[in-house]
Amino acid sequence: MSSTDDSDRIFKALADGRRRAMLDLLKDHPRTTGEIATAFPALHRTTVMQHLGVLEAADLIIVERKGRERINHLNPLPIHDIHTRWIGEYAALSVQNLSVFKAELEGRPPR
Repeated sequence: MSSTDDSDRIFKALADGRRRAMLDLLKDHPRTTGEIATAFPALHRTTVMQHLGVLEAADLIIVERKGRERINHLNPLPIHDIHTRWIGEYAALSVQNLSVFKAELEGRPPR
């Protein structure tokens, strides 16, 4: 697989808001598939599992199996790699300056 194929899988996985929300749930700590399914009551458990499968195929999550339980861990490395590729050291300062400028225009403290 080329890095382009990897990037395509990552961008496609991140394109869906529900999958991004699932990744947000995993930022604090790993969660079982059941815990993730509970956080999305409008989705059937099999749909949640399909979304998790897409995230796993994109290497955005690492699944640990303990008996019948699946514990999902966030893998931030692919997102970091994309950030490094698309933002880079040179552009990072410019992006930070734009972020501060935007916050000032919106009347809120910069992050």
